[in-house]
Amino acid sequence: MITLPEKDGILGQLNEPLLEIKNLKKYYPIKKGVLSKTVGHVKAVDGLDFSIYPGETISLVGESGCGKSTTGRAIVKLDPPTEGSVLFEGKDMADLSKGELRKIRTQMQIIFQDPYSSLNPRKRIGDLLAEPLLAHKLASKEEVSKKVDQMLETVGLTKFHKGRYPHEFSGGQRQRIGIARALMLNPKLIVCDEPVSALDVSIQAQVLNLLKDLQKEFNLTYLFIAHGLGAVKYISDRIAVMYLGKIVELGKTADIFSKPKHPYTQALLSAYPIPNPHLRNRERIVVEGDVPSPANPPKGCRFHTRCPFAASICKEKEPVLSGDSHTVACHFPLS
Repeated sequence: MITLPEKDGILGQLNEPLLEIKNLKKYYPIKKGVLSKTVGHVKAVDGLDFSIYPGETISLVGESGCGKSTTGRAIVKLDPPTEGSVLFEGKDMADLSKGELRKIRTQMQIIFQDPYSSLNPRKRIGDLLAEPLLAHKLASKEEVSKKVDQMLETVGLTKFHKGRYPHEFSGGQRQRIGIARALMLNPKLIVCDEPVSALDVSIQAQVLNLLKDLQKEFNLTYLFIAHGLGAVKYISDRIAVMYLGKIVELGKTADIFSKPKHPYTQALLSAYPIPNPHLRNRERIVVEGDVPSPANPPKGCRFHTRCPFAASICKEKEPVLSGDSHTVACHFPLS
């Protein structure tokens, strides 16, 4: 059982997760030569275990290339996992038939980072929003038109926008359209793949507020992938910190920000700007060295090549996530 952070004065105690990730791996083959012989693999995601509970927002954070977006795409099977299980409402998606998988896909949607490249420039907005309903035969043409109008108004646009093309909108408006498209099938889980990183700061705030309002209105569950710790702190119930394809720390947002246990998490948070002038002179932790290649990750703890506290055991034995509500994969967790 997990206790979620307080929402509207209610502490949610939930027994059954909406989504369970077990030993999730995604490897990409490295080809060489005329015959394209496989000489190795890029281990983009290398053994993730976590659960997402109904109504919560869990965020994945970490440096570029740590496997955040790959994780999101593997969960919704846009890029099928190499190994491991993805259980949605207790059903292993690997065991489903094509028909069952098609049906369950209506309950799992994704919002992409770039709202322009994810929208077909040749189609009007109304057609883009209608397409999911028509493809799954969930409504008649008359019902679809009404649903499109309602959804556009829900995300802050109007029904008069549906005759326009994507290039006629600003970046923030295009992302609202992307959100509307994800909501058309009334999903339970939405993977938000860096949905605000390509937007101006003022627009980021508007989109984040919209996502929070929609979560309450439609009882949504989010997997939120992001770089910006400000956005993550604002929207998340729990945070999972990733490094080189692994989760190194997982806990409630307040615990991660106030008492980080992993040296990598502490370094990330030290770079987070704080508006309080009394805290601006806090120590900045600079992680030296480059991120190792995911094709050849270090033995033992993957962070030991850059960790200022690394000992001999860190170079030999890989730590596992341990703890109760706040877990960390470190031989010498910070107090």
